[in-house]
Amino acid sequence: MTQESPRRSRRSKAEQRAESIELILDEAEYLFSKNGLYGVTLRDVAKRVGIHTTLVHYYFKDKQNLFEEVFSRRAGVTSSRRMAALQQYEVEAGDNPTVEGALHAFLDTDLDLYYDGGENWMNYAAFCARVSNTPEGAELMDKHFDPVVLKLIGILKKALPDYSDEDIFWGYHFVTSSLMSTLARTGRIDRLSDGVCHSDDFPAVKKRIAKFMSAGFLALKE
Repeated sequence: MTQESPRRSRRSKAEQRAESIELILDEAEYLFSKNGLYGVTLRDVAKRVGIHTTLVHYYFKDKQNLFEEVFSRRAGVTSSRRMAALQQYEVEAGDNPTVEGALHAFLDTDLDLYYDGGENWMNYAAFCARVSNTPEGAELMDKHFDPVVLKLIGILKKALPDYSDEDIFWGYHFVTSSLMSTLARTGRIDRLSDGVCHSDDFPAVKKRIAKFMSAGFLALKE
């Protein structure tokens, strides 16, 4: 058996560059999830990675650019998975979609992705939750997630033909507010419940949230 040459066994510069960028994005994601855009500096990111700040500047010209790259890196994955789940549900439900069914497609897919994806995906979830209520985060939410949200709204309108657009949009607002509170994983529910509930227990959330929110939608009918 011939041995692989040293030249071929060494990582290429492109591979090293890609690994460095991923590591910077991972650590910036963690820091942004804890402190938001304005609570993090490029020096903080460099220190956590263990590199010089100039290298972070080299790959990402400034903090805003790094922030946007952190957001967009995983946004396409989560939005495309939810869109596929909603489209599949729409086909399966035909002319008889339900609020709970639509919410399961929209919420369960995301909760599974974050929980099964491990620490980095959980950090991204917390990152999105933190920045969703900021102007810079809301702008990115609009850019990356509006199509999948509007797909959900369209199915909800079919499921609730006698409901006003106002009620349906408010209902979605309450759903996403609850979801973001869950993704933030602040630990508050752990303390309030004296350990009965845990912020990281997304399977427990998945078991309950669609049914709970569905009842809320139905209760809006006067």
